Amino acid sequence: MIRNVHERVVGMSPARAWELAERVAEPDGVLWPVDHWPPMRMDRPLSVGATGGHGPIRYHCTAIEPGERVTFTFDRSLGVDGTHTLLVLPGTRPDTCVVRHELVGKPSLRMAVRWALVVRWLHDALIEELLDRAETAAGQPPAHPVRWSPWVRLIRRIMVHAPGAAPVSR
Repeated sequence: MIRNVHERVVGMSPARAWELAERVAEPDGVLWPVDHWPPMRMDRPLSVGATGGHGPIRYHCTAIEPGERVTFTFDRSLGVDGTHTLLVLPGTRPDTCVVRHELVGKPSLRMAVRWALVVRWLHDALIEELLDRAETAAGQPPAHPVRWSPWVRLIRRIMVHAPGAAPVSR
């Protein structure tokens, strides 16, 4: 079983953070780090039933609790039976919130190996960049923005040379 959670306290109201979360798949949305990662694209505005993904990762929106969470279920072809959810939770102080991303799934053996060697590292870097962008959108850029590990840089360097890969740097 995979359970991967990232969260950050952000200096904005939960309502404002939700406005940003609702637009995560839009071309002009501020949360998704399109400058370093394949864009998140859906076949329609974010709603239950919308289908899409980012790069080779395919999923569909299976639940939205307005103001709180949006859940995506992975396409079965990925080899993982599970979801990833973007949540906005109230903070402990006024005008703060917690932005959390949870990935939970049961991987096939093949995906478990891919997760351990490649996917987890790329996923963690992408989500930490998304959280950096949430802080920046709140007017408080992170004091220590995420830096890619040598492993992430190596994986990405290899991927850039793969057929159909888009050049990216960091």
